[in-house]
Amino acid sequence: MSLRFPRLRRALLALALPLLATAPAHAAGTLTIGLIPAEDSQAMIESSKQVLDSLQRQLGMPVKPFVATDYNGVIEALRAKKLDAAYLGPFSYVLANSVANVEAFAVAVTKKTGQSSYKSLIIARKDSGIATPADLKGRNFAFVDPTSASGHLFPKAGLLQAGYDPDIFFGRVVFSGSHDASILAVANKKVDAASVADRILASAIAKGQVRQDDLRIVWSSNPIPESPMVWRKDLDPALKRKLAEALANIKDLPWGDQGVLNGLQPTDDAAYDIVRDTAKVLKLDLRSMK
Repeated sequence: MSLRFPRLRRALLALALPLLATAPAHAAGTLTIGLIPAEDSQAMIESSKQVLDSLQRQLGMPVKPFVATDYNGVIEALRAKKLDAAYLGPFSYVLANSVANVEAFAVAVTKKTGQSSYKSLIIARKDSGIATPADLKGRNFAFVDPTSASGHLFPKAGLLQAGYDPDIFFGRVVFSGSHDASILAVANKKVDAASVADRILASAIAKGQVRQDDLRIVWSSNPIPESPMVWRKDLDPALKRKLAEALANIKDLPWGDQGVLNGLQPTDDAAYDIVRDTAKVLKLDLRSMK
């Protein structure tokens, strides 16, 4: 499957623009936050509810969540100023930074790992006969989303660097739409292998959705900077300060697929240069996607 981003961008825009009608419009006295679709929308809102409730109490204002059906829906809502802030994947942040007036300002530190980074994995069933990247030749494969860092861009770059071109290496390629869907597709033998985030796989195993003994890690990336919180650059400076302080105070609460938080520490745009370097490996020109 060939990935040509200008054409892909037009297709995604066509999908995303109808979503803007349902995105919560910015209203004075309300903070609107976009959430990436790591899980289905209702599950994502439920798993983030305690964090959003804490923000609402600390800020003294309503906080409204919005989950699009794909990453690009959140990006377009930011660009249209339908959202004030958002939780984005590393690559979707870099894309958002190139097309919308947004910047990263905070990144989660998880209680379990004490880290603000994670890894992309390629997984397969142990009974599939797949043990190394070379064994993926001709197999059916699931990526997550075209702009997912761990679910597409990093594993694709890793395979290219290892000498395997995913555009011609695999048999059938699909985009599942979420990490959970990719994990289940492998477990249920709908695809032979898939790329997913390590922490989401760990969560699926802990929830009993899949059995660790049934799966094998075929490939692992270097550490990827964790998904950032971003805000529109034109957001009120006083609100920015209060939001950053509130997020730093959030501890011992679950946050989506990241597990239990130990606060969100400051970050900046430069932390995501590794993502831009990966884009170069993939020969992606972010400027052409504007």
